[in-house]
Amino acid sequence: MIDYRKILALSFDGISQRTISASTGHSRNTISDVIQRARNLRITLLNDTMTNAWLEEYLYPEKQPIEKGYYPVDWEKVHKELQKKHVTLKLLHHEYALAAKEAEKIPYAYRTFAEKYGHYARKFKLTMPLRRKPGEIMEVDWAGATLSIRDRATGEEMPAYVFVAALPYSQMMYVEAFLDMKSTSWLTAHIHAFDYFGGVTETLVPDNLKTGVIKAKREESVLNEAYRELADHYRTVIVPSRVQKPKDKPSAEGSVGHASRQIIAALRNAQCFHINELNQYIAEKLEEINTTDFQKRPGTRKSVFEEEEKSTLQQLPQTRFKMTEWKTAKVQLNYHIQVERMYYSVPYEYARESVDIRLTTDLIEVYFKEARIASHKRLKGEIGQYSTNIDHMPDHHRSYVEHNPENVTKWATTIGSFTEKYVAYILENHVEKKALQILSTLQNMVKKYTAEELEQAIKTLLEISSSPSNTVLKGLLERTKQASKTKSVPSIKTSNENHGFTRGAAYFGREKK
Repeated sequence: MIDYRKILALSFDGISQRTISASTGHSRNTISDVIQRARNLRITLLNDTMTNAWLEEYLYPEKQPIEKGYYPVDWEKVHKELQKKHVTLKLLHHEYALAAKEAEKIPYAYRTFAEKYGHYARKFKLTMPLRRKPGEIMEVDWAGATLSIRDRATGEEMPAYVFVAALPYSQMMYVEAFLDMKSTSWLTAHIHAFDYFGGVTETLVPDNLKTGVIKAKREESVLNEAYRELADHYRTVIVPSRVQKPKDKPSAEGSVGHASRQIIAALRNAQCFHINELNQYIAEKLEEINTTDFQKRPGTRKSVFEEEEKSTLQQLPQTRFKMTEWKTAKVQLNYHIQVERMYYSVPYEYARESVDIRLTTDLIEVYFKEARIASHKRLKGEIGQYSTNIDHMPDHHRSYVEHNPENVTKWATTIGSFTEKYVAYILENHVEKKALQILSTLQNMVKKYTAEELEQAIKTLLEISSSPSNTVLKGLLERTKQASKTKSVPSIKTSNENHGFTRGAAYFGREKK
C-alpha cells in the first residue's frame, strides 16, 4: 500500500521528490501524483485523523468501490449547491432520487445520503473553511484596539474606535473609525457598510454590545429599539451571538484580528487631525486587503464578492434610514421631560411615569407603553429651553398661561365697545403684571353678572369717572342689581275701605226675642 502520509509529510518539510522516492520505495511518478492531488485539494498539513486509508479515499475517490446497483452521488456538487440560498439537503436528496429513477438505479435512502454527505463534509471542512451561504450573514463588531487623532489646538490625542463588518462567504470587509461607540455611531457604521457592499444580507450577527443589544438572554435578546428600527428599514433580521461564544461570528472575530494587524497596526503612527482624514487612510488599507489574493483559495475577497455574493444581496431601500435614537426618562411634576438639557412637555396625567423617547435630527416623540403621547420639534441652541404644548396643561395652569393682554383684549371684544375701552385704559395706565391682576378680577365678574349688565355698568363708569376702577364698577353693578330687584317686587295699595268681615252681637250671642 502506498504510504501517503509519509510522502506528504516529507513533501511539507521541503524534501525533494527524488529523496522521497528513495525513502519510501515508491516511484517518482507516484510521488509526483500524490503531491499534486494534495496540492489541488489544498491539503497543506496533516493531523491525526488523516490516516493512509483516509488519504487514499480522499485523494483517489475514483478508486473507491461503488455499491452495486446504487446511483452514484457527486458529493462536490452537493456541497456547492448547499452554499446557495434556501437549498437544503432534503431538497438535494429528492432531486438525486428523481435522477436515480430516470437512470433506473437504486437511490440511497435519505438517512444514508445524509450520513455519506456528513462523511464527505468532515473531510472537506479540513481544507475549505466556507460555511455560510452567499448573502446570508453580515457579522459586525468593534475592534478591541483603537487608533487616535490629534487635536490641533491642544495637541491632545483622542481615541478612534474601529468598526468592522464582514461577509463570511466572501470574507469581504468594511472598516471605519468613529470618535465614540455610541448608538449613533453604531447605526451610522451599519448604514455605511450596507452602502459599501451595495446591498443587505438576510441577517446581522452583532456582538452583545449595549449599543445594539440591551440585554442578552439565552432564549431571546432584547434589542436596542433604534437598532431594531434600522433592521426593519433594511428588511433584515438581527441575531445576536451568544454570550462568550466567539464561534457564533468567526468571520467578524477573524476580520477584527486581520483589521488589527493590517490596518490598526499599520496606522498606529499616522498623524491625523480629523476623523475623516483617518478614515481616508483606512479606506486605502481596506481596498488593499480586499484585493489581495487568498493564500489557500483562488481569487480575492473582492473578486469572490463581485462574482458570487453581490448578486445574492437584497436591494438597498429607496430612501436612506433616518437616524434615530431611543432614550428613557421620568416625567417631572411640572409634566416635562429632560432630554439633553432641554425640556419638553407631555400630558400632565403622565407626571411621575417613565416614558420612552424617540429622537431624530429634527423631532422628539414621547411614547408610553408603545402609544405616542407627545411630539415636539427638537430644540437647539442655548441649553435649558422649554417646549410646552398648552394642551398638556391642567385647566388652572392653562388659564394662567392664557391670561395675557392679547387674550384679554379679545375677550373684551365679545362683551362690547365700552369694555374694550376700559380694558385698554387699564393696560395703558398700569404695569402689565398689575394690569392683568385687575383684568382678571374684571373677567371674574361675568360669573355673577351678565355681559349686558357688565357692558352697561362700564358705560356708566366711563361717563361719571375720570379715573375708573373695579371698585367703582362693582358699586355700580351692585346698585343696578339692587334697583332691578326693587322694581321686580309688587307694591301693596292702602285704602280706608273696610274689606274685612264685620261680626255683630248676633255672632257672639243670640239675639233676645
